[in-house]
Amino acid sequence: MSGAREKKRAKKMRNQPASVTLPAEPGPFGGGGSRACPTPGDVHSEQQQKFPNQPSGPSYRKDQYFSKGQSRGERGRGRGGWQGGHQSVSEEMPKYITVSAFAQARAAEINAMLKAVSQKSSNSLVFQTLPRHMRRRAMSHNVKRLPRRLQEMARKEAEKAVHQKKEQSKTKCRKARRRHINLVAEFNHRQRKNIWLETHIWHAKRFHMVKKWGYCLGNSPTEKSYRACYRAMTKQCLLQDLSYYCCLELKGKENELLKQLARICSIDTGLTFQDASCLSGRFEGSLNLYRADRYPEDMLGPVTFIWKPRDGSENRQLWIWVHPALKQDILKELKAIFQCSEPEEICISEPVTASEEKQVEVVTGNKRKKEDKEGEKAVPVKKIIGDGTRDPFQSYSWISRTTGIAISDRTMEILRYRLIGPLSNSILTETLKAASVQTEMADSETELNNWWVENCKDSEKVSLHQCQSAIFELLEGMSSPSDMPPGTILGLTVGDPRVNLPKKKTKAMPDFEKYQDKVRQLYLKGVPADCAHSFIWDHDICKNVTENKISEQDLNHMRAQLLVPGSHLDLGPCESKIPILLVQQPGKMAGEDRPGWGSGWDIYLPKGWGMAFWIPFIYRGVRVGGLQEALKHSEYQKTPHTPNDFPDCQAGMQFAKELETSLLEKFKRHPPAKRANYVKLGTLSPFICPWGQLTKNWEGRMKASGGFLCPSSPHPDCCTTEGQTLCDPKAEAVREASPENGEAEETMEITSSEGALKTEDLTQDFGERDETKTSDFIVLRSEKLLMQLSAWCYPTAGKDRRIRLISRLGQKEMTEDVFLPILMSYPRALVWVNLSLLRKGNPELHAMICIPTEDDLLHLSKDKLFCGPQEPKHRDIFKDKVQKQKEEKKRKKKKKKDVKSLESDPAGIPDEEATEDHEDLVLGLWSDALPDVTSHCSRTVLGYVTRGDFSLAVGCGEALGFVSLTGLIYMLHNQPADKKGLVLLRTPASLQYRFARLTIEV
Repeated sequence: MSGAREKKRAKKMRNQPASVTLPAEPGPFGGGGSRACPTPGDVHSEQQQKFPNQPSGPSYRKDQYFSKGQSRGERGRGRGGWQGGHQSVSEEMPKYITVSAFAQARAAEINAMLKAVSQKSSNSLVFQTLPRHMRRRAMSHNVKRLPRRLQEMARKEAEKAVHQKKEQSKTKCRKARRRHINLVAEFNHRQRKNIWLETHIWHAKRFHMVKKWGYCLGNSPTEKSYRACYRAMTKQCLLQDLSYYCCLELKGKENELLKQLARICSIDTGLTFQDASCLSGRFEGSLNLYRADRYPEDMLGPVTFIWKPRDGSENRQLWIWVHPALKQDILKELKAIFQCSEPEEICISEPVTASEEKQVEVVTGNKRKKEDKEGEKAVPVKKIIGDGTRDPFQSYSWISRTTGIAISDRTMEILRYRLIGPLSNSILTETLKAASVQTEMADSETELNNWWVENCKDSEKVSLHQCQSAIFELLEGMSSPSDMPPGTILGLTVGDPRVNLPKKKTKAMPDFEKYQDKVRQLYLKGVPADCAHSFIWDHDICKNVTENKISEQDLNHMRAQLLVPGSHLDLGPCESKIPILLVQQPGKMAGEDRPGWGSGWDIYLPKGWGMAFWIPFIYRGVRVGGLQEALKHSEYQKTPHTPNDFPDCQAGMQFAKELETSLLEKFKRHPPAKRANYVKLGTLSPFICPWGQLTKNWEGRMKASGGFLCPSSPHPDCCTTEGQTLCDPKAEAVREASPENGEAEETMEITSSEGALKTEDLTQDFGERDETKTSDFIVLRSEKLLMQLSAWCYPTAGKDRRIRLISRLGQKEMTEDVFLPILMSYPRALVWVNLSLLRKGNPELHAMICIPTEDDLLHLSKDKLFCGPQEPKHRDIFKDKVQKQKEEKKRKKKKKKDVKSLESDPAGIPDEEATEDHEDLVLGLWSDALPDVTSHCSRTVLGYVTRGDFSLAVGCGEALGFVSLTGLIYMLHNQPADKKGLVLLRTPASLQYRFARLTIEV
């Protein structure tokens, strides 16, 4: 018998009692059949007579049951039939059995058989256990169709299924779900965590959406439009929705406002709230806010502000527009300096009626089903998609009992659109038409335009409106918005833009000859201060305009009733009047190249009118951009972008941490063989810029070298270790043969930071510090000092010409008497710089800005096509540690697999604790505390790039970033006059340095 059959036989006989003994070699059966058990008394005597020479021990062979030449089919059906088989079986009865054991074994078999019959062994239903030819379709819902022996089990299954059955949600049909009121309620339910803008649905169909700062925003278009958006900003018009920006409104006496606001800004950085041109309400201002009396430390962030024009009252009104990432810090500081701790009012919306509540509870499945919400605060119904999702029991206005200053949060109450490009003027004048003067109410029952009728009764306000309309029409004759004075404000009241909607998309073009003479006067005089007035400052008027807006359904119904389909729809006095505010954006103002590039207009609207203005703008030929286009807009203007380029404020630090986390996760997703080894490339921090350590290291270099008299830059072929001083490098350049090409390549020998001296100057980067701690560095924003630095690094070709240029700019020559006081005042400061590559190359994020050596500059002067030197390859000092950690993890995993009870065994706990020290080791990344970041490579590190890409405007690679003020002055002091401002750029994943020109634009 084969091994498989023996196992099968043993499996069948495993339940047999041990007292049963079978004969070893019984005779062949003629007819086959089953064995019969005679009485215990006769068994022994029969076996002794018939099988006297029978050996002991069982033998299971095939011929034990079938005779030679007999098949299985003949078993039980031979010549002897059942009788013959019965007689043959009786000849091989066991010698003896134990009755108790035999009965016990048979009882176990009977119980197992009954259990198998009564219980099903699978997850199938009772009627599914029947053979296929016995199944009927009605068995699933009619128990009596089943055999009687299975009906009881089927009833139990049915009762059990009823109890386990979940309550089915009453889903409405698609037609009911697509009704407008149900759609709005469903959309409002979906924007509880992330607020939608009023243009969200339009963007969601055409843009990649991201969730940032509590909003759901369009990041970039789904179509290929990178170059098209640049062309729109340069030659046409680009539209952006900036309604996610937060508006903080301050009301109170002018003296009290200016007194406290002067504490959070400085005249050293430029404009302040007290600037005369901005205080009159004619122009918009921009500045950087700091914590009270803490300048230049504790940066809060950049803001723009608008004063309401004076109306003869002592009280003034101020709007401060901030980025949503900066809102909480700035609002907290404003409430602190004005002592506005008590809420003025609580924004409680109207309660939901029973009929409205039924309509609001839209059910589209289990996810959308509302359960019993006992004790939960009811959410008010919002009739506008994108209406500010505010907590109805949270205060949004605060007042000071001592000064009377009131602070209100008007976020999402005022919408904000931005038009960028030279065609912005033409698009504005074609889309918007000044409202007509109305002296009588269209319908006495409604409040539509009642505020406009009352104001039109005043002749002074009518004349002001006509003056504003005349100036607005002159915009069509201007070639670009940059022709207007920077930050010009123009108030206006316009009609419903949906009435002037063209049949198909058109392209608005300017008409320069129409208002040629009047436009010249506008260039000289500008917009008068009175024309900056707008009714959008009045809360009651904005609320009236929002609530009495004509719906799209009513407007389409009026169009359908026109005698000539497609003709102009004249609503007459029933047309809505909307107050708006136009604010000119100056575009690129710093530097000499491309002045005014990226200029445009900001349009401020009351809430609820978002799509009513958005679609008409689209029909005039604008291209829509998202967050990425806004980032590129600021990049081409060479201005810092919020919050990316503000590393000294809390929002900038948070952004850097999130960016580091995302880049690290992306790095770990790649296998080790497919990702860069940054340790060998000499990149200490590829995912975050260690600004704090950079400034501290440069401060230490200045103290160690005793000023700039003794240069302390490392040798080109060696770098300092963390444990040695800056003036005494001991790093060795090791020559090792490359295994691929056999060429010798220079390798940097870097020691680990385990044996480094623990000095106070060397600390970890700011990304690893607690958020509550203030940053240990600042960003230099003093306009006077920035202009001085800009003159020192201005590109020139001759020494004499440079002296004349500096004297023409009114700046001092670079001497120690001039720059040493600057270094003493700002020992740990960063400077915002622009970089332009001399040759090929594309700068990337977190690229290193380094100081070229004398040999590099000499080589460049001899060979104009010289791109730059190469960084010698470093040795990976963490490779062995990572390999040991990997082997230890494998050993631990194998041990867990072998020993199943390891989880409950306390002996395995010390092994986990032993490996905790090396859990953060990643192959290719620097795992210990960072050494001196300035001298880690062969070229001294000066700063880092925060944004870099190929510039379509210049045709070469450009980058923006920060450098250490101490390192910048050290480099400019030691560079020759004709090489001032030349630096080296190296991307984190490359060894190639490339020459670039460093400039500071103010």
